[in-house]
Amino acid sequence: MNSIDSRAVITGLGATTPLGGDTASTWAAMCAGVTGIGRIDEPWATDLPARIAGRLRIEPTTVLDRIQARRLDRCEQIALIAARQAWADAGNPEVDPERLAVVVGTGTGGALTLLGQDDILETSGHRKVSPHTIPMLMANGPAAWISMELQARAGAHTTVSACASGAEAIAVALDLIRLGRADVVIAGGTEACIHPLPMAGFAQAHAVSRRNDTPALASRPFDTDRDGFVIGEGAAMLVLERDGFAAARGRRGYARLAGAGVSADAHHITAGDPAGQERAIRAALADAGLTGDDIDVVHAHATSTPKGDLTEALSVTAAIGTGALVTATKSMTGHLFGAAGALGALAAAMSVATGVVPPTINLDRLDPAVEFDVATGAAVKRRVAAAVTNAFGFGGHNVTLALTTP
Repeated sequence: MNSIDSRAVITGLGATTPLGGDTASTWAAMCAGVTGIGRIDEPWATDLPARIAGRLRIEPTTVLDRIQARRLDRCEQIALIAARQAWADAGNPEVDPERLAVVVGTGTGGALTLLGQDDILETSGHRKVSPHTIPMLMANGPAAWISMELQARAGAHTTVSACASGAEAIAVALDLIRLGRADVVIAGGTEACIHPLPMAGFAQAHAVSRRNDTPALASRPFDTDRDGFVIGEGAAMLVLERDGFAAARGRRGYARLAGAGVSADAHHITAGDPAGQERAIRAALADAGLTGDDIDVVHAHATSTPKGDLTEALSVTAAIGTGALVTATKSMTGHLFGAAGALGALAAAMSVATGVVPPTINLDRLDPAVEFDVATGAAVKRRVAAAVTNAFGFGGHNVTLALTTP
């Protein structure tokens, strides 16, 4: 186990998702089994094979200053909103700016800006391209804007590891605290890329659900009839503090980030490898000083793809066993890509803090290859002393975070 001075406690949470514009509304909807997935009715989606998505419940332009919003890509807008929430939730910590860092993950960065400005270039010429294009499209933009707002000078880092990006950002934040480079780190993930191109690309790869007539039923992790994920958008941010720093200002926190495990499959550009995922899970457990028997809840990556869910089921069973209760909240939010791992960490922290495990909706028939119990129906009340959350991304990126009671 690590010395108390290098432990990290989660003191602030912020989110804007398809379920709600903040942590409280998102968590309430998760626990109630509410879906945030709906049909896309705009003309641009008419000919797409998949016309469903998990869109933000609250538009960021209704929250941000109008002038500032115009200079930010959508992924930057929501990252800033979630960061402000998390910082306020942590009580606006008074910290030396040179001891405050930011780590934000994203899978695509400002993809909407890149695609939109390219359209303008092709139709109207270079003089109509926005002078804010580059700061809006660059992947490090969300981290940069948050660091400037909070005057964080210990570093502003960006992790880009597909669907594991948000979780890897939190793992990096833990390293920064352990290395003594920061006392406080705001970390998480952001993604906003609901657009014809990525939606068409995923459809061509047969990765997304095509239940266009029943969008609320489309995302069904671990169900025998699952047929792919549903694209979503959102951001989630956590404030992590060195344990001693948080204690000195009287903050106990939601949960302790006790360990992190990171691995690479080196196997296939899109298909996950259960052995690689298992290594990440085992590494997180070892880092936290836990065994599989200690884990009460697993917040699964579980995107609702036929192969992906089974791969994770194998890795979880091998590393943890079948005693933990598993939940898959992407059944309600869709897949937030670079923000998915951060939202999973937020949900895991809330489970530790409240003793509530959100259900997995749309799970009518559990895949017979899945050996563990999956929470379904209503939210489950139980003591959660230790939880893990998984995030696995294209390219073979695997991240597992282990959380315990503070």
